Amino acid sequence: MTIETAIDILRQTVTTAFMLVAPALVTAVVVGLFVSLIQTVTSIQEQTLAFVPKLIAVGAVLVIVSHWMLRTLMEFTTQMIQRISEMGV
Repeated sequence: MTIETAIDILRQTVTTAFMLVAPALVTAVVVGLFVSLIQTVTSIQEQTLAFVPKLIAVGAVLVIVSHWMLRTLMEFTTQMIQRISEMGV
């Protein structure tokens, strides 16, 4: 296996990982900002009020995009298994 092949595999792995994590992270950030804004306006400083909506929103997003995430992960795994033949020799 050459250095170029190893770098390409690492790049592909990191890119796929970021793509799979992005929906949950973006949802958590957006909901967190919205809840923080509501807490600031109403002067409510309850910690569970920030946690529960994020938990529900991230759970809902994961249920909605799970099909896409699974398909993306299966395609990545298939590509890596096919590249095993290139690595040997």
